Amino acid sequence: MARGPMVLAGLALLGAGAWYGWHASANAGVAPGTPAPDFAGAVLGDPSQIKGIADYRGEVVVINLWATWCIPCITEMPSIQRLYERYRDRGLRVVGIAVDDPPFADRVAAFVKERRVTFEILHEGSGKVELDYQTRGIPATYVVARDGRIRMIRQGAADWDAPSVHAVIEQLLAAPRP
Repeated sequence: MARGPMVLAGLALLGAGAWYGWHASANAGVAPGTPAPDFAGAVLGDPSQIKGIADYRGEVVVINLWATWCIPCITEMPSIQRLYERYRDRGLRVVGIAVDDPPFADRVAAFVKERRVTFEILHEGSGKVELDYQTRGIPATYVVARDGRIRMIRQGAADWDAPSVHAVIEQLLAAPRP
């Protein structure tokens, strides 16, 4: 009699494994030089407005996946803000995608206000963006060129004030719009 639940559990594991395998192969190889995967994030303060990668077509965009509870995210946020302030007038877009669970949108808004974050913040708490971008944790940051291809990936907290980062951003901003 105990075989029935074990069979069901086995089938559930097989189904989950098949889904994960399909999902991973559908987005295989998120790496520099590959197209940035699409995402669907709600605009902070206007959850009815959803944005995706197509909304940034032709732009140089830094996509930062973060959460309010993530200490490395909190640590790197000021340098991302400074990067945005340095290059926004030259066209750099910075999009922070908060991956906090959906009920915590108010916590995300309070975090942004308290830390005076002025770049665009989206909220996507389903876990799909982390799967699609194949993160190994957060923070995870992707620099996307005007052609929609990823040019730089940083897993974990990074120093966005580093001259090497500025050199990449300046090179991408100097490229003509498609």
